[in-house]
Amino acid sequence: MKKLFVIFLIFACSGVFCFASVDRMNLSGQWKVQLQSRADQKTWDPHVQAQTVQLPGSLTENGLGENITMETEWTGGTQNSPWFTSDDYAKYRQEGRVKVPFWLTPVKYYVGPAWYQREFKIPDDWQGRYVYLNLERCHWETRVWLNGKEIGVQNSLGTPHRYSLGNLKPGKHTMTICVDNTVKIAVGDDAHSVSDHTQTNWNGIVGDIYLGSTDSVTIDDVQIYPDTDKRIASVKISLKNFANVKGNCRLKLSAHSATSGTSHTPDEINVPVNLTGQKEQIVEVTYKMGEDSLLWDEFSPNLYKMVTQIEGEDFSDSQDDTFGMREVTADQTQIAINGRKTFLRGTLECCIFPLTGYPPTNVDAWKRIISICKEHGLNHIRFHSWCPPKAAFIAADEVGFFLQVECGAWATIGNGQPIDQFIYDEGDKILKEYGNHPSFIMMAYGNEPGGGNQKKYLAELVNYWKKKDDRRLYTSAAGWPLIPPNDFHSTPGPRIQAWGAGLRSRINAKAPETTTDYSNWVKRYDKPLVSHEIGQWCVFPNLEERKKYTGVTRAYNFDIFSDRLEENGLLDQAHDFLMASGKLQTICYKEDIESSLRTPGFGGFQLLDLHDFPGQGTALVGVLDPFWDEKGYVTAEEYHRFSCETVPLTRMEKRVWTSDENFKASVEIANYGPSPIEDADILWTVKSADARTFASGTFKGKHLKIGNTGMIGNISLPLTEIKDACKMNLEVTIAGTEYVNDWDFWIYPANISTQVPGQIYITDYLDEAAVAKLKKGGKVLLLPERGMPAGDELGKVKIGFSSIFWNTAWTRRQAPHTLGIICEPDHPALEVFPTDYYSDWQWWDIISKSDAMILNDLPPGLRPIVQVIDDWVTSRRLGLVFEAKLHAGKLLVCSADIQNVLQERPAARQLRASLLKYMNSGKFTPEIRITEDQIKGIFKSEKQLTKLRANVHADSEASQNPARNAFDDDPATIWHTPWGEIETDYPHHIEITLPKPTTVTGLRILPRQDSNSNGDIKTITVQLKADNNWQSIASLTELSSDDDWKTVEFGKTYTTAGIRIICLSPQTQNSPWASIAEIDLE
Repeated sequence: MKKLFVIFLIFACSGVFCFASVDRMNLSGQWKVQLQSRADQKTWDPHVQAQTVQLPGSLTENGLGENITMETEWTGGTQNSPWFTSDDYAKYRQEGRVKVPFWLTPVKYYVGPAWYQREFKIPDDWQGRYVYLNLERCHWETRVWLNGKEIGVQNSLGTPHRYSLGNLKPGKHTMTICVDNTVKIAVGDDAHSVSDHTQTNWNGIVGDIYLGSTDSVTIDDVQIYPDTDKRIASVKISLKNFANVKGNCRLKLSAHSATSGTSHTPDEINVPVNLTGQKEQIVEVTYKMGEDSLLWDEFSPNLYKMVTQIEGEDFSDSQDDTFGMREVTADQTQIAINGRKTFLRGTLECCIFPLTGYPPTNVDAWKRIISICKEHGLNHIRFHSWCPPKAAFIAADEVGFFLQVECGAWATIGNGQPIDQFIYDEGDKILKEYGNHPSFIMMAYGNEPGGGNQKKYLAELVNYWKKKDDRRLYTSAAGWPLIPPNDFHSTPGPRIQAWGAGLRSRINAKAPETTTDYSNWVKRYDKPLVSHEIGQWCVFPNLEERKKYTGVTRAYNFDIFSDRLEENGLLDQAHDFLMASGKLQTICYKEDIESSLRTPGFGGFQLLDLHDFPGQGTALVGVLDPFWDEKGYVTAEEYHRFSCETVPLTRMEKRVWTSDENFKASVEIANYGPSPIEDADILWTVKSADARTFASGTFKGKHLKIGNTGMIGNISLPLTEIKDACKMNLEVTIAGTEYVNDWDFWIYPANISTQVPGQIYITDYLDEAAVAKLKKGGKVLLLPERGMPAGDELGKVKIGFSSIFWNTAWTRRQAPHTLGIICEPDHPALEVFPTDYYSDWQWWDIISKSDAMILNDLPPGLRPIVQVIDDWVTSRRLGLVFEAKLHAGKLLVCSADIQNVLQERPAARQLRASLLKYMNSGKFTPEIRITEDQIKGIFKSEKQLTKLRANVHADSEASQNPARNAFDDDPATIWHTPWGEIETDYPHHIEITLPKPTTVTGLRILPRQDSNSNGDIKTITVQLKADNNWQSIASLTELSSDDDWKTVEFGKTYTTAGIRIICLSPQTQNSPWASIAEIDLE
């Protein structure tokens, strides 16, 4: 390809260009279609009866495809879902009534080639013109035949498929298009460009479908590179010369503002061009925008339209391109737009469109989505492993919104497979098709790559992109790796909950505060950090949402969840569970977002997600549903307060205070608005729950720079006048603006009696004295020790303060398994423990030192005073506090620790006082009667090793899978040796120390129960300890490969002080790991 460089002086054009109007023939409408009827079918078969479809559209929209069955071959991982085998799901596997729990169910399903055909007529005035075919959005590969002759094949996932058809004679022609949605290139079955998790693996063509015609010389592409400092635009014009025309012609370029309310028209220019006769030719032009040119950003999305025209003796053509004068750079550790630091407040969009199964191609639909994001305070969308249609870019340009685009992959890369070249090709097409859009500021290969060569491959890819097109920032991938060529890093490190952290995450393991930020992360790198996929906090399903699914998918997963509620007698609480868990979800998101905003120099965050993700086991992580509608527990205005461009922040060391302390907080502002705020008055007010002002003040005349301001002022309030437990609210406002934010905190009396009235008997289990007391009509407070509430076939219910992270199905039941609590705030048992109906920060200490009780076997009418909201997959009746009649007496059970270290735990102390006051009053009148067996059934029968209070250690253990998990009476937890750089090979051993000599006859060993075979052990030997010496008593024992209990008989009775299990070999050859779920004595 030859480049023609044109150097010229800009001058006004006095001549008039005459150019042909764009000729298009719309091919939307009725087409014939054939689905593959035999394996060897390669093209349209005239002997096979065709059906009719409407295009644009998909096969599913046209009612074509197969019904869903057990044999449906999905595109996307199902994580060994019990749906395929468990008796619990048997009724959902019946032919004609199939309902899957792990994503939405399409009404029809088809994967494979489909041939679409129609006739069209070339008009007489197209004689001698060059014809091309435009297919805006295809899924996936297309192959085109014209009059039986194959034209070509294309496989872009994110850009239009365009085919050059050459000169066509006027008259009728027949076009056949094969669309094949088989995954032929390994972009990853879970990539949202192809997966059934979200958009569905649809087959069809959507968007603009048309034939276009041009003269012999045409404008193929115009790329506009703005320079905001010099106020110019470098324009690269690609010409196509079908007839090898030589000679002189001229180009005219004229730009004008294209945003309502603004007006700016730079001088147009004329450029002489000498055509060389080559098929492709590039002309590069410098266009002066003028000193008064308008810049584009999120606050002032000023756009220009560049009209490029070419005219020669026998040809003419014109093209309009929208662009913005925008520069995006990395300013040290933050991203800057036109030199001003910004903060990315983003959400993911994972191609979730349940009505159509594919993304919209009209601008209004995208303007609605983006406007909703902005209403919630956000300024950015990351398209997770896919690239949206042109309409999304247009909408973002016009509204003022930042986009991160990806090349359709979530894959293993760098190993020389076809995916490696596909990403390069796809990236080139994306940059060409959408590169002019000012909203397009970031680009990555895709999501979370795999492969040992990923760093080398991605480093070369990022360098290639940076050299090719410098109009945006590039990074290797979303999540990792953090490599030197990146313009910015995407990493999951700086967030409050990590994948796999469970109850060890900050939100569940560290008492609540508002001081933590990610400054230590920022200091590690010299470029912007964007926190990857923060949030992932779940909410209970909104069963009313099901009626919205009127398109190509059905929410049959919600039917399953509804059935589980009904089976457990809880269906009437579904809406209450939604509202209470939604309040907790919002609390979690608020702290997640504010932690990022508190961090000076931080690049931003990308939420997963503002709206629900219907796949991967059903991840109800949004405050909005998949249709971008509110669920009823938080409004856009409320969310906007803590996630917009300018957010008041506070740093409090704790959320719970006592009346003998001074409440202390400092105030700061994260200001990423259009400009600094000068001479600002910062107002603060502390109010009680009934809105009475307790204290207030003003920090006057503050300069609020762009960025995080640091400490604006301190608040210190003595609390000695507080006599009763109460909730307070600190609100901070920037006077004269809409910017306001607030935080709840709680104050408890420093001294409150927790003495037990004489008529109340407290016990940690239902002993003889408790039963006797109850038989005499007495009152018993049952406070079981931690760990005593029993689990079920899934193991123990792991309760944490936060809601569920992502979901339990996709994370192999990662803790917590619950969605907070729900209670009646006005219940007399909580009279002196102020609370809302949902979990809030004052519950953190109580919940973190509690166990959820499974109450399914108690009478249906018994509802706990403090109820725990279970995972929607199981929807068990769970409780933290409940009351009942037993014999002639009254029983109250609390499985939270309200016994220990109460002098350091004011909320637990207050709850204890409130429960005791209730029990000592005439209001303590339980209505539901239970039996001794029912109450005993709530608590576990301890295994022998647990009863013996044995200790355990191993030769090695992963930090998240310690040896103690092997006898914690919970089959859902495991001992696992380390993996990665610190892993060691076989043999391994796990050693049990008994507190006293014990007689043993054998062992029972339970492998891990999560359908993951990593660490499964094949052969062991056993040693017993006597007189401080170890003796082998069981020869080589081979364990079966299933997940049932394994019994190891010793052959006779031994007395021992310790047991050592030596793991000699794994079930999987060459695996270095060992794991065990549970160990007990035979």
